[in-house]
Amino acid sequence: MYWYNGKLIESQTLELDINDPGLLYGATVFTTLRVYENSLDSSLTNWQAHCDRLKFSLQVFAWQQPNWQRVYLGAQFLIKHFPVLRITLFPDGREWIIGRNLPEDLTQKQQHGVKCAIAQPEFSRNLPSHKTGNYLGAWLVKNSVKNLAAQEAILVDAAGNWLETTTGNLWGWQDGRWWTPPLDVGILPGIMRSQIIQWLQNQQLQVREEPWTPQLVTRFEAIAYTNSVVQIIPIHTVEQASGSLQYNPYHTNFRQIRRLFSMTAAPF
Repeated sequence: MYWYNGKLIESQTLELDINDPGLLYGATVFTTLRVYENSLDSSLTNWQAHCDRLKFSLQVFAWQQPNWQRVYLGAQFLIKHFPVLRITLFPDGREWIIGRNLPEDLTQKQQHGVKCAIAQPEFSRNLPSHKTGNYLGAWLVKNSVKNLAAQEAILVDAAGNWLETTTGNLWGWQDGRWWTPPLDVGILPGIMRSQIIQWLQNQQLQVREEPWTPQLVTRFEAIAYTNSVVQIIPIHTVEQASGSLQYNPYHTNFRQIRRLFSMTAAPF
């Protein structure tokens, strides 16, 4: 079941023209959101922020805006069946919405953390400020680290600075504050990242946006990654060429961020 171009379709296949730029070049933009309280209007679902990020990319690329009422209608149909939606837009304004369930091992990862590995610098996200259908670099590197028993990979720049994981933004704790890489280093402006920054600042908690150099990352007591689906996942180990780094996945200050989800999420 999915929604495409104004219609709800009961199928596992999608028919596209063989010359469709979305098929040939990954010429799409998308966003993935988690629906809270079974409502697109929940503040945690943050529907408008997801739409605004899509609109920004469409404007930058000079692509056609979709029928936003139709996008909303399609999403409303699918949230009856799925807690997670992926909304994809084509250059000519077509919309394609699919749904999925939360990862089966999500609670375990939230509680105990995951292992990550550092990616080679050549594996990067194309147009990192936008969430486009060309996700080959991130997909390749996430699959390549499985032989290290890692569940995620961390993308880096040519200088070895940590940027983001293949699916989320990075967070670290040290010196009594939260740290996260700034947008201008070339990372995705995550919706959850923005929510967390605003939430922490509203709680009078400090957030420092600074490049994650190879020296800085060794000083963190705890690190994690976030996205709109998984909320926050601690990272307990990072494998890199010079050896592994260990972090505390049970750090008490993770509770500061988890409180953002406490009104709807199950206890951790």
